Amino acid sequence: MDKSRAERPVSPQTVNVALTGASGAQYGLRLLECLVAAGCQVHVMISRAAQVVMATETDLKLPGSPKAMQETLSQRCQARPGQLLVFGREDWFAPPASGSGARAPLVICPCSTGTLSALATGASNNLIERAGDVALKERLPLILVPREAPYSEVHLENMLRLTRMGAVIVPASPGFYHRPQSIEDLIDFIVARLLDHLGLPQTLMPQWGDERVRLKRASEQDDDR
Repeated sequence: MDKSRAERPVSPQTVNVALTGASGAQYGLRLLECLVAAGCQVHVMISRAAQVVMATETDLKLPGSPKAMQETLSQRCQARPGQLLVFGREDWFAPPASGSGARAPLVICPCSTGTLSALATGASNNLIERAGDVALKERLPLILVPREAPYSEVHLENMLRLTRMGAVIVPASPGFYHRPQSIEDLIDFIVARLLDHLGLPQTLMPQWGDERVRLKRASEQDDDR
């Protein structure tokens, strides 16, 4: 093993994001907005099925070419020039396609069960699958956001297998303890968890226990008086 490469730190400033054909395109789009707002360099990969789902679930209809997609998403996310880059499905020279590229985390959001299967079996038929394979073999952060119901035995086995390989499974199952008032609140719940796992600051959701700590500190300060 090349120890110099193994010890190279993962840069939280570059994040690879893939959107595949599961329901929940809103999660992926919101994640892109938040990563751009956080100042990250974002490398984006979008499957054909994801384009269909996105056009079905949102008002956004992406154009066909990576360059046109890049312009559309950059404008939507208010990205600075060159901050958000879209790579084609067979762009084997894109940074996520090789362990020699930037050591960046990969988030597949949403992640279809077909993509789960491909990653669990080591398939690399397109750039998204190859990027996932690279993340696994290089021990890079790999976060998968499946959205399916119910899960079959195959789906569960694939998630277990990927978890054992080092991936983190974050199902698109928002909680309700923050008392969401809108669909946007439910979307932000999941995106906040993704940002937490990426080690990026976020204000979408307070961390669990923050309010308890604040009240406890205030109480102790009153006691000191």
